[in-house]
Amino acid sequence: MNMYLRLLLFLLRVRAKSRLGIWDTSHASFRVNLGDLDVQRHMNNGRYLSIMDLGRMDLMLRSGFWKRVTGAGWYPVVAGQSITYRRSLTLGQRFDVATRVLGHDERWIYLEQVFRRGETVIADAVVRARFLRTSGGSVDVSEVLELVGPIPEDRVLPEWVAQWNRESSAHSRALAEQGRGR
Repeated sequence: MNMYLRLLLFLLRVRAKSRLGIWDTSHASFRVNLGDLDVQRHMNNGRYLSIMDLGRMDLMLRSGFWKRVTGAGWYPVVAGQSITYRRSLTLGQRFDVATRVLGHDERWIYLEQVFRRGETVIADAVVRARFLRTSGGSVDVSEVLELVGPIPEDRVLPEWVAQWNRESSAHSRALAEQGRGR
């Protein structure tokens, strides 16, 4: 229930925010509430992932991309992510989630999301995403790029992201093969 209330408040606040381009960095501010805490009284690691969803929605809504995607009969899905927790967030603390598109390859779109309190990085994540059709099947990255328009020249996928994707994909395949060998 807590996330539904947060989502409602988020949707009301996002309407008043300035417009962005899909290649801009969005900033969404939040405050740690009681429902975010775990037994150690800091923000639960799973809550970061839920708040990352809101950060991505902030970028898509403010850029107008959400309307174009849903108009095309598509919806986004996260296919992989890696997050590093650097500091804790505790009850009542305000924090910001910065979300930006890092780039793409032939199959995936990659985003970076960074949690900060002031200038202090609390956690940072890389997300591998794609779009699916409500009628079934996946959307080619080329179709997504047609929808967003020209790609800025500085949006070449960083090598560290490509390496993360290769390593995480190889790890997943190895685990799948171990499961079949039993």
